[in-house]
Amino acid sequence: VQLAESGGGLVQPGDSLRLSCEATVTAFHSYSLGWFRQAPGKEREFVVSVSWNGEITYATDSLQDRFTLSRDNDKKAWYLQMDRLKPEDTATYFCVADLSARTVRTDPDYWGQGTQVTVSS
Repeated sequence: VQLAESGGGLVQPGDSLRLSCEATVTAFHSYSLGWFRQAPGKEREFVVSVSWNGEITYATDSLQDRFTLSRDNDKKAWYLQMDRLKPEDTATYFCVADLSARTVRTDPDYWGQGTQVTVSS
């Protein structure tokens, strides 16, 4: 299983950004998918996931208010739409995949290489 993110960049507070992840895998529809992030000097943290059957779980209410996760099984891809970005959203974002809807939120088997998101004025 290989994952490849794209879409990071430098934006200003309040801007939007969309991250994409594409997977090279068979039976993509069986996988739960998600995103983690790691800010400078901090531990990696769970952001959001979508189970194989479409159930979405956010780490916090604040993220749910601003971030939207979607998946496209036909394209073997998933996306993180991030709106009203804040400086504290600055981090390296990693897409993840796992056959378990629970483990994808805690210790996913597969990780992308990461894409940098910087929110700064």
